Amino acid sequence: MFKTSLKISPLFIAIAATIPTLGQAAEETKTEGFVEGSSLKLNARNYYMNRNRLQQNKDNIEWGQGFLGVFESGYTQGTVGFGLDANAMLGLKLDGGGGTTKSSILPISDDGRHKAPGSFSTAGATLKMRAFDTELKAGDLFLNNPVIAGGMSRMLPQTFRGVSLTNHSFDGWLIEGGQASFTKPYNQSGHKRIGTSYGSLREGDESLHLNWAGVAWSGVPGLTSSLYASELKDIWNQYYYDLDYTYAVNELVSLNPGLHFYHTQDTGQALLGNIDNNTYSLHFTVGVGNHSVTAAYQRVNGNTPFDYIAQGDSIYLDNSQQYSDFNGPNERSWKLKYAYDFAGLGLPGLTSALSYSRGELDLTKVDPASRGYASWYSADGKNAKHWERDLDLKYVVQGGSAKDLAVRLQWATNRGGNGYGALDNDTDEYRVIVDYPINVF
Repeated sequence: MFKTSLKISPLFIAIAATIPTLGQAAEETKTEGFVEGSSLKLNARNYYMNRNRLQQNKDNIEWGQGFLGVFESGYTQGTVGFGLDANAMLGLKLDGGGGTTKSSILPISDDGRHKAPGSFSTAGATLKMRAFDTELKAGDLFLNNPVIAGGMSRMLPQTFRGVSLTNHSFDGWLIEGGQASFTKPYNQSGHKRIGTSYGSLREGDESLHLNWAGVAWSGVPGLTSSLYASELKDIWNQYYYDLDYTYAVNELVSLNPGLHFYHTQDTGQALLGNIDNNTYSLHFTVGVGNHSVTAAYQRVNGNTPFDYIAQGDSIYLDNSQQYSDFNGPNERSWKLKYAYDFAGLGLPGLTSALSYSRGELDLTKVDPASRGYASWYSADGKNAKHWERDLDLKYVVQGGSAKDLAVRLQWATNRGGNGYGALDNDTDEYRVIVDYPINVF
C-alpha cells in the first residue's frame, strides 16, 4: 500500500476555497445584529451507567447530573461581522466510588485508584467572524464531522480548542477546515492534547495538533456525500468518504443504501507505529411506514484496529454500537437492526431500536512489537469472535411545561469467545439518560 502525506494544511485549503466566492459577492450580508441574533440554551442531563463485567469482581457504576449552558451571539452589522460564543459546564457526582468508578461519566484520577471528586466544571469562549457565506471561529469548538467529532454520549460533551472555517457559498455544499491543538474530555475539567481511542502512546509522546479539511454535498434530494482528510500530527493521516441515498418507492416504503470508507496511514514520527488500515461499512435499510429493518456489513483490512480520536464520535461506521465498535484488526462483522416509531400506535415521541451484531477478527497478525497496538496481539486469537445485542428506547415529551424532556433507556450485552477474552470481558451495560433542554432566548 502506498503512503500519502498532507503537505498543505487542510485549513489553508479551506480558506483558499472560499476566496473566489468572497470576491464575487456584491452585496453586504444582512445580519440580525450582535444582540438580536443571540441565543442562550441550557440542558440538564441526568446520567446513570452500569457496566457489569462478568469476569471481574468490581462493576463500573456511576451516576451524575450535568448542566450545560451555551450562549451564541449574533454578528455585528457590516460586510464583516464579529461575534462571541461561550459555554459553561458543571458535573455533579451523585454516586460512584468505592470500587464502582471508571464508567467514564466522572473524572478518573491519574493513578486510577482515587474516588471521583464530588464535582467538576469548565468554561470556554469562542471569537467568531463572518463575511458573506464564510465563518471563522477561534477558541473552544463543538465539532462534528467524520474525522474530528466531539463525544456527545456521556453526561457532558467533549470540546476542542483551535480554529475552524466553514463556507456555504454554493447551494448544497459545505466546505470546512481547521486545526485543533487541545481537547476538553467529557469527564474532565481541564484540557489535554488529542489522543486516540485504541492506541497507547508512550510516556512523553503526544500529537501537537489535528488538521482537517472536508466537503459535504447534498445537492440532490435524498442523496448525500462527503469527502474529508485529516492529519493527527506524527500519528496518522486519515481520509474518509461516504455516499448515502434514500429512495421513496411510494408514500409508505423507502429504500436506503449507503457506504462509509476510511483509509488511515501512519505519518511523521509514527508515534503509534506502522498503520495501514482500510475500513468500510455498507448498509441497506428498508422502511415501511413506522417500521425499518437494516442490514449492515463492516470490514477492517489491516493489522491494527480502526482507530479514531479519544472519547470522540468520529467513527462513522454502521457497526459501531453502544459498547463495541467492531473495529478490531482484520475484523469482519454484520448487523441486523429493527426500529419502530410508536407514532404509528398513537404514541408520538416514543421510538425504539433492537439490533444484533456479530464479528470475527484475527489477533495473531498484530505486530507484538507494535509501538501503539501491541496489546491487541494474542496467539490464541486466530478466529476471535464476539457478539452484541442492543436495545434502545427513547421518549420525548411532545407538549406542556415539560416539552422536549427526553428519557432514554439503553441496554447492551457483549459476549466473546475463541480468544476474544484477551481484549475484553463479557459485559452487560445499562444506561438511563434524562435530558431537559431549555431555550432561554
